[in-house]
Amino acid sequence: MSLNPSAQISENSGSKQKSVQVGEVFEKMPVTSQHWKAGLALFFSFVIEAWEMMVIILASGSIGNEFKLDGAQIGSLIGSIFIGAIPGCIVWGELVDKLGRKKSMIYSLILYGIISFISSFSVNYDMLWWSRFFSGVVLSGLIVAAFPFFEELLPVRVRGKATVYLASGWPVGTLIAIGVTYFCSDLGWRWILGISSLAGFWFLVIAMLVPESPYWLAGKGRQSQAKEVLHRLSEGKMKEEMEDVELVVDNVKEGSFMEIFKGKFLRPTVLQIIINFCFSWGYWALSSWMPVLLAKKGLSTPQGLGFMAISAVFMFPGYMASSYLTGKFGRKKVMFTFVLMAAIGGFGFASSNSMAEMYIWNFILSFFSLGAWGVWDTWMGELYPTEIRGVSYSIGSSAQRLANAIAPSVIGALLAANSSFMSTVSFISVFLVITFIAVLFLREMEGEILH
Repeated sequence: MSLNPSAQISENSGSKQKSVQVGEVFEKMPVTSQHWKAGLALFFSFVIEAWEMMVIILASGSIGNEFKLDGAQIGSLIGSIFIGAIPGCIVWGELVDKLGRKKSMIYSLILYGIISFISSFSVNYDMLWWSRFFSGVVLSGLIVAAFPFFEELLPVRVRGKATVYLASGWPVGTLIAIGVTYFCSDLGWRWILGISSLAGFWFLVIAMLVPESPYWLAGKGRQSQAKEVLHRLSEGKMKEEMEDVELVVDNVKEGSFMEIFKGKFLRPTVLQIIINFCFSWGYWALSSWMPVLLAKKGLSTPQGLGFMAISAVFMFPGYMASSYLTGKFGRKKVMFTFVLMAAIGGFGFASSNSMAEMYIWNFILSFFSLGAWGVWDTWMGELYPTEIRGVSYSIGSSAQRLANAIAPSVIGALLAANSSFMSTVSFISVFLVITFIAVLFLREMEGEILH
Protein backbone atom coordinates (compact mmCIF):
# COMPACT_ATOMS: atom_id res chain seq x y z
CA MET A 1 0.00 0.00 0.00
CA SER A 2 1.29 3.45 -0.90
CA LEU A 3 1.19 5.81 2.02
CA ASN A 4 1.55 9.15 0.24
CA PRO A 5 -0.97 11.08 2.38
CA SER A 6 -2.95 12.64 -0.39
CA ALA A 7 -2.04 10.69 -3.51
CA GLN A 8 -3.69 7.31 -3.21
CA ILE A 9 -7.20 6.88 -4.57
CA SER A 10 -9.04 3.65 -3.81
CA GLU A 11 -12.37 2.24 -4.85
CA ASN A 12 -14.89 1.68 -2.07
CA SER A 13 -18.45 0.86 -2.96
CA GLY A 14 -18.11 2.65 -6.28
CA SER A 15 -16.84 5.95 -4.82
CA LYS A 16 -13.33 7.32 -4.80
CA GLN A 17 -11.67 7.81 -1.43
CA LYS A 18 -8.51 9.70 -0.61
CA SER A 19 -6.09 7.90 1.71
CA VAL A 20 -5.01 10.01 4.67
CA GLN A 21 -2.64 9.17 7.52
CA VAL A 22 -4.46 9.04 10.86
CA GLY A 23 -1.72 11.30 12.22
CA GLU A 24 -2.74 14.05 9.78
CA VAL A 25 -6.22 14.13 11.32
CA PHE A 26 -4.61 14.68 14.73
CA GLU A 27 -2.67 17.66 13.36
CA LYS A 28 -5.94 19.59 13.10
CA MET A 29 -7.82 18.08 16.04
CA PRO A 30 -8.72 20.37 18.97
CA VAL A 31 -8.18 19.33 22.58
CA THR A 32 -11.54 18.36 24.08
CA SER A 33 -13.03 17.04 27.32
CA GLN A 34 -12.73 13.53 25.87
CA HIS A 35 -8.94 13.84 25.92
CA TRP A 36 -9.09 14.93 29.57
CA LYS A 37 -11.27 11.96 30.53
CA ALA A 38 -9.04 9.46 28.74
CA GLY A 39 -5.97 11.16 30.20
CA LEU A 40 -7.30 10.86 33.75
CA ALA A 41 -8.09 7.16 33.31
CA LEU A 42 -4.66 6.37 31.82
CA PHE A 43 -2.91 8.61 34.33
CA PHE A 44 -4.18 6.50 37.22
CA SER A 45 -3.18 3.31 35.42
CA PHE A 46 0.41 4.57 35.62
CA VAL A 47 -0.20 5.45 39.27
CA ILE A 48 -1.11 1.80 39.84
CA GLU A 49 2.08 0.63 38.15
CA ALA A 50 4.22 2.80 40.45
CA TRP A 51 2.15 1.88 43.50
CA GLU A 52 2.59 -1.86 42.91
CA MET A 53 6.32 -1.57 42.29
CA MET A 54 7.02 0.59 45.32
CA VAL A 55 4.78 -1.10 47.87
CA ILE A 56 6.91 -4.26 48.11
CA ILE A 57 9.99 -2.14 48.83
CA LEU A 58 8.20 -0.29 51.62
CA ALA A 59 6.78 -3.51 53.10
CA SER A 60 10.01 -5.49 52.69
CA GLY A 61 11.15 -4.87 56.28
CA SER A 62 7.97 -6.40 57.71
CA ILE A 63 8.11 -9.31 55.24
CA GLY A 64 11.77 -9.93 56.03
CA ASN A 65 11.04 -10.07 59.77
CA GLU A 66 8.18 -12.58 59.35
CA PHE A 67 9.99 -14.93 56.98
CA LYS A 68 13.48 -14.39 58.50
CA LEU A 69 15.02 -13.16 55.23
CA ASP A 70 18.54 -11.89 54.64
CA GLY A 71 19.48 -8.95 52.41
CA ALA A 72 19.97 -11.07 49.30
CA GLN A 73 16.51 -12.65 49.66
CA ILE A 74 14.87 -9.27 50.18
CA GLY A 75 16.66 -7.94 47.10
CA SER A 76 15.48 -10.94 45.12
CA LEU A 77 11.90 -10.43 46.33
CA ILE A 78 11.98 -6.77 45.30
CA GLY A 79 13.28 -7.83 41.89
CA SER A 80 10.77 -10.66 41.38
CA ILE A 81 8.06 -8.44 39.91
CA PHE A 82 10.58 -7.13 37.38
CA ILE A 83 11.84 -10.61 36.50
CA GLY A 84 8.21 -11.48 35.77
CA ALA A 85 7.82 -8.31 33.71
CA ILE A 86 10.62 -9.34 31.32
CA PRO A 87 8.68 -12.21 29.68
CA GLY A 88 5.48 -10.31 30.46
CA CYS A 89 6.52 -7.33 28.33
CA ILE A 90 7.44 -9.62 25.44
CA VAL A 91 4.07 -11.40 25.56
CA TRP A 92 2.02 -8.24 26.04
CA GLY A 93 3.99 -6.46 23.32
CA GLU A 94 2.43 -8.78 20.77
CA LEU A 95 -0.98 -8.81 22.46
CA VAL A 96 -1.18 -5.01 22.50
CA ASP A 97 -0.63 -4.95 18.73
CA LYS A 98 -2.97 -7.88 18.07
CA LEU A 99 -5.81 -7.45 20.61
CA GLY A 100 -5.73 -3.67 20.82
CA ARG A 101 -4.59 -1.18 23.43
CA LYS A 102 -7.84 -1.00 25.38
CA LYS A 103 -8.54 -4.74 25.74
CA SER A 104 -4.94 -5.37 26.75
CA MET A 105 -5.11 -2.81 29.55
CA ILE A 106 -8.43 -4.14 30.80
CA TYR A 107 -7.22 -7.76 30.89
CA SER A 108 -3.97 -6.67 32.54
CA LEU A 109 -5.75 -4.83 35.35
CA ILE A 110 -8.18 -7.69 36.05
CA LEU A 111 -5.41 -10.29 36.23
CA TYR A 112 -3.21 -7.98 38.30
CA GLY A 113 -5.95 -7.48 40.89
CA ILE A 114 -6.48 -11.23 41.26
CA ILE A 115 -2.82 -12.25 41.52
CA SER A 116 -1.84 -9.33 43.75
CA PHE A 117 -4.68 -10.23 46.12
CA ILE A 118 -3.50 -13.86 46.22
CA SER A 119 0.00 -12.66 47.14
CA SER A 120 -1.32 -11.18 50.39
CA PHE A 121 -2.14 -14.74 51.55
CA SER A 122 1.37 -16.12 50.95
CA VAL A 123 2.35 -18.65 53.60
CA ASN A 124 6.08 -18.61 52.86
CA TYR A 125 8.78 -16.78 50.98
CA ASP A 126 8.58 -18.97 47.87
CA MET A 127 4.84 -18.44 47.44
CA LEU A 128 5.24 -14.68 47.87
CA TRP A 129 8.15 -14.58 45.42
CA TRP A 130 6.24 -16.43 42.70
CA SER A 131 3.02 -14.47 43.21
CA ARG A 132 5.05 -11.28 42.83
CA PHE A 133 6.67 -12.77 39.72
CA PHE A 134 3.27 -13.42 38.13
CA SER A 135 2.08 -9.96 39.22
CA GLY A 136 4.92 -8.66 37.05
CA VAL A 137 3.85 -10.83 34.13
CA VAL A 138 0.25 -9.59 34.13
CA LEU A 139 1.03 -5.98 35.09
CA SER A 140 3.15 -5.72 31.95
CA GLY A 141 0.01 -5.08 29.93
CA LEU A 142 -0.17 -1.68 31.61
CA ILE A 143 3.56 -1.11 31.26
CA VAL A 144 3.55 -1.76 27.51
CA ALA A 145 0.24 -0.14 26.56
CA ALA A 146 -0.31 3.01 28.67
CA PHE A 147 2.03 5.52 27.01
CA PRO A 148 1.66 4.46 23.34
CA PHE A 149 -2.11 4.29 23.90
CA PHE A 150 -2.30 7.85 25.26
CA GLU A 151 -0.07 9.18 22.47
CA GLU A 152 -2.42 7.65 19.91
CA LEU A 153 -5.35 9.63 21.35
CA LEU A 154 -3.72 13.07 21.42
CA PRO A 155 -3.50 15.99 18.97
CA VAL A 156 0.05 16.41 17.64
CA ARG A 157 0.68 19.85 19.16
CA VAL A 158 0.02 18.70 22.75
CA ARG A 159 1.26 15.12 22.53
CA GLY A 160 4.62 15.77 24.18
CA LYS A 161 3.32 18.00 26.95
CA ALA A 162 0.34 15.82 27.81
CA THR A 163 2.24 12.53 27.82
CA VAL A 164 4.87 13.98 30.17
CA TYR A 165 2.04 14.78 32.58
CA LEU A 166 0.91 11.16 32.32
CA ALA A 167 4.36 10.22 33.61
CA SER A 168 3.74 12.28 36.75
CA GLY A 169 1.57 9.39 37.90
CA TRP A 170 4.79 7.81 39.19
CA PRO A 171 5.23 10.09 42.26
CA VAL A 172 1.48 9.90 42.92
CA GLY A 173 1.74 6.11 43.02
CA THR A 174 4.81 6.38 45.23
CA LEU A 175 2.98 8.67 47.65
CA ILE A 176 -0.02 6.34 47.76
CA ALA A 177 2.27 3.37 48.46
CA ILE A 178 3.95 5.33 51.27
CA GLY A 179 0.56 6.35 52.68
CA VAL A 180 -0.88 2.82 52.59
CA THR A 181 2.29 1.44 54.18
CA TYR A 182 2.29 4.07 56.92
CA PHE A 183 -1.39 3.76 57.87
CA CYS A 184 -1.48 -0.05 57.61
CA SER A 185 1.91 -0.74 59.17
CA ASP A 186 0.32 -1.97 62.42
CA LEU A 187 -1.92 -4.37 60.47
CA GLY A 188 1.02 -5.96 58.66
CA TRP A 189 2.26 -6.40 55.12
CA ARG A 190 -0.63 -8.68 54.10
CA TRP A 191 -3.09 -5.83 54.53
CA ILE A 192 -0.78 -3.50 52.63
CA LEU A 193 -0.63 -5.85 49.62
CA GLY A 194 -4.33 -6.70 49.88
CA ILE A 195 -5.43 -3.06 49.79
CA SER A 196 -3.06 -2.37 46.90
CA SER A 197 -4.66 -5.18 44.87
CA LEU A 198 -8.00 -3.32 44.89
CA ALA A 199 -6.53 -0.99 42.26
CA GLY A 200 -7.31 -3.75 39.75
CA PHE A 201 -10.92 -2.51 39.73
CA TRP A 202 -9.68 0.48 37.74
CA PHE A 203 -10.37 -1.61 34.63
CA LEU A 204 -13.98 -0.40 34.91
CA VAL A 205 -12.87 3.20 34.42
CA ILE A 206 -10.71 2.30 31.42
CA ALA A 207 -13.67 0.48 29.89
CA MET A 208 -15.97 3.50 30.30
CA LEU A 209 -13.75 6.50 29.57
CA VAL A 210 -11.06 5.44 27.09
CA PRO A 211 -11.84 4.66 23.42
CA GLU A 212 -9.69 2.26 21.41
CA SER A 213 -6.79 3.79 19.48
CA PRO A 214 -7.94 5.02 16.04
CA TYR A 215 -4.43 4.25 14.75
CA TRP A 216 -4.83 0.61 15.76
CA LEU A 217 -8.37 0.43 14.39
CA ALA A 218 -7.30 1.91 11.05
CA GLY A 219 -4.40 -0.54 10.89
CA LYS A 220 -6.92 -3.37 11.30
CA GLY A 221 -9.09 -2.01 8.48
CA ARG A 222 -11.90 -1.06 10.86
CA GLN A 223 -12.59 2.25 9.18
CA SER A 224 -16.01 3.02 10.63
CA GLN A 225 -14.84 2.39 14.21
CA ALA A 226 -11.69 4.48 13.71
CA LYS A 227 -13.81 7.36 12.43
CA GLU A 228 -16.24 6.97 15.34
CA VAL A 229 -13.36 7.32 17.80
CA LEU A 230 -12.01 10.39 15.98
CA HIS A 231 -15.51 11.85 15.98
CA ARG A 232 -15.78 11.19 19.73
CA LEU A 233 -12.36 12.62 20.55
CA SER A 234 -12.99 15.78 18.50
CA GLU A 235 -16.55 16.04 19.86
CA GLY A 236 -17.87 16.21 16.30
CA LYS A 237 -15.51 18.95 15.10
CA MET A 238 -13.64 16.81 12.54
CA LYS A 239 -16.61 15.53 10.56
CA GLU A 240 -15.74 17.26 7.29
CA GLU A 241 -12.10 16.12 7.39
CA MET A 242 -13.18 12.47 7.56
CA GLU A 243 -15.75 12.50 4.75
CA ASP A 244 -14.77 10.38 1.72
CA VAL A 245 -11.44 9.51 3.35
CA GLU A 246 -9.72 6.18 3.96
CA LEU A 247 -7.64 6.31 7.14
CA VAL A 248 -4.26 4.57 6.89
CA VAL A 249 -1.16 3.86 8.96
CA ASP A 250 2.30 2.68 7.87
CA ASN A 251 2.14 -0.81 6.38
CA VAL A 252 4.66 -2.90 8.34
CA LYS A 253 4.44 -6.45 9.65
CA GLU A 254 2.11 -6.37 12.65
CA GLY A 255 3.54 -7.18 16.07
CA SER A 256 6.84 -8.47 14.67
CA PHE A 257 9.85 -8.33 16.97
CA MET A 258 12.17 -8.92 14.01
CA GLU A 259 10.78 -5.83 12.27
CA ILE A 260 12.25 -3.44 14.84
CA PHE A 261 15.75 -4.85 14.24
CA LYS A 262 15.62 -4.27 10.47
CA GLY A 263 16.61 -1.37 8.24
CA LYS A 264 15.86 2.10 9.56
CA PHE A 265 14.51 0.72 12.87
CA LEU A 266 17.77 -0.99 13.93
CA ARG A 267 19.53 2.18 15.11
CA PRO A 268 16.70 3.51 17.34
CA THR A 269 16.11 0.00 18.69
CA VAL A 270 19.72 -0.46 19.84
CA LEU A 271 19.84 3.06 21.29
CA GLN A 272 16.54 2.78 23.13
CA ILE A 273 17.59 -0.56 24.67
CA ILE A 274 20.78 1.06 25.99
CA ILE A 275 18.88 4.08 27.28
CA ASN A 276 16.13 2.01 28.88
CA PHE A 277 18.56 -0.29 30.68
CA CYS A 278 20.96 2.38 31.90
CA PHE A 279 18.37 5.00 32.79
CA SER A 280 16.27 2.46 34.66
CA TRP A 281 19.31 1.15 36.51
CA GLY A 282 20.32 4.68 37.47
CA TYR A 283 16.88 5.36 38.93
CA TRP A 284 15.79 2.03 40.35
CA ALA A 285 19.06 0.93 41.93
CA LEU A 286 18.81 4.01 44.13
CA SER A 287 15.05 3.85 44.78
CA SER A 288 14.95 0.15 45.68
CA TRP A 289 17.50 0.52 48.47
CA MET A 290 16.77 4.09 49.52
CA PRO A 291 15.44 3.09 52.99
CA VAL A 292 18.66 1.17 53.71
CA LEU A 293 20.89 3.90 52.27
CA LEU A 294 19.12 6.48 54.40
CA ALA A 295 19.55 4.25 57.45
CA LYS A 296 23.30 4.33 56.74
CA LYS A 297 23.02 8.08 57.18
CA GLY A 298 21.33 7.61 60.54
CA LEU A 299 17.66 8.15 59.61
CA SER A 300 15.01 6.13 61.43
CA THR A 301 12.28 4.30 59.49
CA PRO A 302 9.67 7.11 59.91
CA GLN A 303 12.32 9.70 58.95
CA GLY A 304 13.23 7.60 55.89
CA LEU A 305 9.58 7.41 54.78
CA GLY A 306 9.29 11.16 55.25
CA PHE A 307 12.42 11.75 53.16
CA MET A 308 11.06 9.52 50.37
CA ALA A 309 7.69 11.30 50.46
CA ILE A 310 9.35 14.69 50.11
CA SER A 311 11.48 13.29 47.30
CA ALA A 312 8.29 12.24 45.48
CA VAL A 313 6.87 15.75 45.88
CA PHE A 314 10.09 17.13 44.34
CA MET A 315 9.26 15.17 41.18
CA PHE A 316 6.17 17.21 40.29
CA PRO A 317 7.93 20.47 39.35
CA GLY A 318 10.36 18.37 37.29
CA TYR A 319 7.49 16.97 35.23
CA MET A 320 5.93 20.40 34.79
CA ALA A 321 9.23 21.93 33.67
CA SER A 322 10.02 19.14 31.20
CA SER A 323 6.46 19.21 29.84
CA TYR A 324 6.76 22.92 29.04
CA LEU A 325 10.31 22.73 27.72
CA THR A 326 9.84 19.70 25.45
CA GLY A 327 7.19 21.60 23.48
CA LYS A 328 9.55 24.58 23.21
CA PHE A 329 12.95 22.97 22.61
CA GLY A 330 12.20 19.38 21.60
CA ARG A 331 12.76 15.96 23.18
CA LYS A 332 16.52 15.64 22.64
CA LYS A 333 17.74 18.90 24.19
CA VAL A 334 15.46 18.60 27.21
CA MET A 335 16.24 14.97 27.94
CA PHE A 336 19.99 15.40 27.49
CA THR A 337 20.03 18.36 29.87
CA PHE A 338 17.77 16.73 32.44
CA VAL A 339 19.68 13.42 32.54
CA LEU A 340 22.99 15.30 32.77
CA MET A 341 21.68 17.33 35.71
CA ALA A 342 20.29 14.15 37.32
CA ALA A 343 23.74 12.56 37.10
CA ILE A 344 25.27 15.63 38.75
CA GLY A 345 22.57 15.44 41.42
CA GLY A 346 23.37 11.76 41.97
CA PHE A 347 27.06 12.40 42.53
CA GLY A 348 26.21 15.34 44.78
CA PHE A 349 23.83 13.17 46.79
CA ALA A 350 26.54 10.55 47.14
CA SER A 351 28.96 13.08 48.65
CA SER A 352 26.44 14.75 51.01
CA ASN A 353 27.80 15.41 54.48
CA SER A 354 24.70 16.84 56.13
CA MET A 355 20.93 16.46 56.06
CA ALA A 356 20.59 19.85 54.35
CA GLU A 357 22.97 18.75 51.57
CA MET A 358 21.06 15.47 51.17
CA TYR A 359 17.80 17.34 50.66
CA ILE A 360 19.31 19.84 48.21
CA TRP A 361 21.04 17.23 46.06
CA ASN A 362 18.09 14.86 46.23
CA PHE A 363 15.82 17.68 45.05
CA ILE A 364 18.09 18.12 42.02
CA LEU A 365 18.20 14.36 41.42
CA SER A 366 14.43 13.88 41.76
CA PHE A 367 13.52 17.01 39.78
CA PHE A 368 15.68 16.22 36.77
CA SER A 369 15.55 12.41 36.69
CA LEU A 370 11.76 12.19 36.77
CA GLY A 371 11.37 15.12 34.40
CA ALA A 372 13.62 13.21 32.01
CA TRP A 373 11.54 10.05 32.47
CA GLY A 374 8.46 11.98 31.41
CA VAL A 375 10.15 13.02 28.17
CA TRP A 376 11.54 9.55 27.55
CA ASP A 377 8.23 7.75 28.08
CA THR A 378 6.82 10.04 25.39
CA TRP A 379 9.75 9.87 22.98
CA MET A 380 10.17 6.08 23.07
CA GLY A 381 6.68 5.43 21.72
CA GLU A 382 7.07 7.92 18.86
CA LEU A 383 10.05 6.26 17.18
CA TYR A 384 8.05 3.48 15.48
CA PRO A 385 4.84 3.14 13.40
CA THR A 386 1.54 1.91 14.84
CA GLU A 387 1.77 -1.77 13.90
CA ILE A 388 5.04 -2.27 15.81
CA ARG A 389 4.67 0.41 18.47
CA GLY A 390 3.56 -2.19 20.99
CA VAL A 391 6.44 -4.60 20.41
CA SER A 392 8.98 -1.75 20.29
CA TYR A 393 7.72 -0.42 23.61
CA SER A 394 7.79 -3.93 25.03
CA ILE A 395 11.47 -4.38 24.10
CA GLY A 396 12.32 -1.10 25.78
CA SER A 397 10.22 -1.96 28.82
CA SER A 398 11.91 -5.38 29.02
CA ALA A 399 15.31 -3.65 29.12
CA GLN A 400 13.99 -1.47 31.95
CA ARG A 401 12.70 -4.46 33.88
CA LEU A 402 15.96 -6.34 33.38
CA ALA A 403 17.75 -3.43 35.04
CA ASN A 404 15.04 -3.29 37.71
CA ALA A 405 15.50 -7.00 38.41
CA ILE A 406 19.30 -6.98 38.56
CA ALA A 407 19.90 -3.66 40.31
CA PRO A 408 18.40 -4.52 43.74
CA SER A 409 20.50 -7.68 44.00
CA VAL A 410 23.73 -5.97 42.87
CA ILE A 411 23.25 -3.04 45.23
CA GLY A 412 22.25 -5.47 47.97
CA ALA A 413 25.53 -7.33 47.44
CA LEU A 414 27.48 -4.05 47.60
CA LEU A 415 25.75 -3.10 50.83
CA ALA A 416 26.36 -6.57 52.25
CA ALA A 417 30.06 -6.02 51.49
CA ASN A 418 29.88 -2.79 53.52
CA SER A 419 30.21 -0.52 50.49
CA SER A 420 30.05 3.12 51.58
CA PHE A 421 27.10 5.40 50.85
CA MET A 422 29.25 7.51 48.53
CA SER A 423 30.73 4.66 46.47
CA THR A 424 27.36 2.92 46.13
CA VAL A 425 25.47 6.01 44.91
CA SER A 426 28.36 7.07 42.65
CA PHE A 427 28.32 3.61 40.99
CA ILE A 428 24.59 4.00 40.37
CA SER A 429 25.03 7.48 38.88
CA VAL A 430 27.51 6.24 36.24
CA PHE A 431 24.56 4.66 34.42
CA LEU A 432 22.96 8.10 34.08
CA VAL A 433 26.12 9.32 32.35
CA ILE A 434 25.81 6.53 29.75
CA THR A 435 22.15 7.48 29.28
CA PHE A 436 22.66 11.12 28.35
CA ILE A 437 25.42 10.20 25.88
CA ALA A 438 23.15 7.71 24.07
CA VAL A 439 20.33 10.28 23.87
CA LEU A 440 22.42 12.42 21.51
CA PHE A 441 22.12 9.85 18.71
CA LEU A 442 18.29 9.57 18.61
CA ARG A 443 16.01 11.34 16.13
CA GLU A 444 13.99 14.34 17.34
CA MET A 445 10.19 13.73 17.23
CA GLU A 446 8.70 16.98 18.54
CA GLY A 447 5.93 18.16 16.20
CA GLU A 448 5.96 15.07 13.95
CA ILE A 449 2.85 13.02 13.33
CA LEU A 450 2.64 9.38 14.40
CA HIS A 451 2.61 6.82 11.60
